[in-house]
Amino acid sequence: MSRELPFIVLCIEEYKHQKSMTGKEVMALFQEYAVCEYIRTFYEALHTMGTRCVVEDIDGYIRSRRSV
Repeated sequence: MSRELPFIVLCIEEYKHQKSMTGKEVMALFQEYAVCEYIRTFYEALHTMGTRCVVEDIDGYIRSRRSV
C-alpha cells in the first residue's frame, strides 16, 4: 500500500464531512476532476496541512479545473 492511500481516504472522509456530502457524491466529484491524482501528486505539501486547509485547497483545485 502506498503512503498516499491512507491520506487520500482521510481527504475523502473529511471532504464528505465538511461539505455534508455522501461518499458516493464525493467520489463522483473527485473522479470528475482527478482529485485523487492531485492529492497523490502534491502529497508532500498537503499532508502537512490541517484538514480544513486541505479541503479548501481541494476546492480551489476543483474551481480551477472547472474554468478550463
